[in-house]
Order: sequence, then structure tokens, then C-alpha cells
Amino acid sequence: MTSLMLIAVDLAAVVVLAYALYFRRHRRRDLVTAFVVVNIGVLAVTKVLASAEIGMGVGLGLFGVLSIIRLRSSEISQHEVAYYFASLAIGLIAGFDTLQPLLSVSLIALILAMIAIVDSPLLLSRSRQQSLRLDRAFTDESAMRAHVEQLLGGTVKVMEVTELDMVNDTTTVDVRWHRPDHSTRVYAPQAEDQGNYAQFQTAIRNQERQEARSSR
Repeated sequence: MTSLMLIAVDLAAVVVLAYALYFRRHRRRDLVTAFVVVNIGVLAVTKVLASAEIGMGVGLGLFGVLSIIRLRSSEISQHEVAYYFASLAIGLIAGFDTLQPLLSVSLIALILAMIAIVDSPLLLSRSRQQSLRLDRAFTDESAMRAHVEQLLGGTVKVMEVTELDMVNDTTTVDVRWHRPDHSTRVYAPQAEDQGNYAQFQTAIRNQERQEARSSR
């Protein structure tokens, strides 16, 4: 009876994890299927190992192997890795009958509660991360920061150049930035903004030319 109860708890938990939490927030359907299937697969294998009276070490070894699997069909982000890990953990906890039922249910509830909190859109909602390819080869960090902030319409916190191509006159930069409280959209120059944006670019170029001349 305890085993059937834990299976029912596992099914309910993975539905909450995959559909109520992940899909409603991130809308990636293929990973919903992956989370559910991985969870059920781990639960089934764990039940088989437990019924065969194989040691706990084998089960934990299986969990370790599954947790480092990297599916190369498509790239997944770090928060999606966290959902994978949660799906694996829930299946493993529900699969072992050696734990007290109350403890198993409490651990599963804790996993769901924590992922609901840390992946909430209300938590760190202003923080953004973006990779940009700029149409200039920036060598001045201050000018590049001003240019990126103008493009994004927010405040750059951390900026790291990943590629500087002097031949093709481009810069690839990884940016961590905060959007303003009053706006949720990423800045993109519209037709009415093109004039101001062009003036900004011209001002930056003129400033760099003047600095280059004064340094000679």
C-alpha cells in the first residue's frame, strides 16, 4: 500500500513539476515530455532494484549516472538542467521503500516548493542575460558599455567580450543587465527612434576620433 501511495505521489509531483511549473513559465513542450518520461523511468528502475534487494549504493550510482547525461540533440539552459535534476530526484525518492512515507512525501514537497520559489518570475525579475553581436569592433570599454546600455535600455552590471573581430568590425559580448522598473521590453530602435540612435552612434564615433587625435 505504501508503494502504491508513493507512486501516486510521484505521478502527482511530476505533473506539477512539468506542467504547472515548467511549461506555464517556459513553454517548451519537448522538455515536458522528457521530464515526465525520465521521472517515470527512474521510478520504475528504482523499484526493480529495490525489489531485487540490490544495495542502496547501486541505486545512488544509477542516480549519479543519469544526472550527468547530456542530451546532445538540442541545447538546454541551466534552469532546465535544474528541472531535470528535480525530476530525477523525485523519481528516486519515490522509488525507494526504505524511507519513511512521511519523509519521502516531505522531501518531494520540498523539491517542488524550492523550484517554484527560485524559478519564480517575481524573483530577480529585472535581471537579464544576453549575448550580443555588435556592428563595431569596440576597444574602449566605456564606449561599448554606453552603446550596449542604449541598445538594451537598461543598466549593464557585468559585460564580457567573447570575440573581438577587427577584420569584420564586430564585437560579441555577453551582458548581464537590469531593465528599468517602468519597462519590461528590450530596447530596439523603432522608425521614430532611428534618428536619435544614429545621432548617438555618430557622437560616439566623433568622441573616439577626438580621443585618438589627442593621444597622438
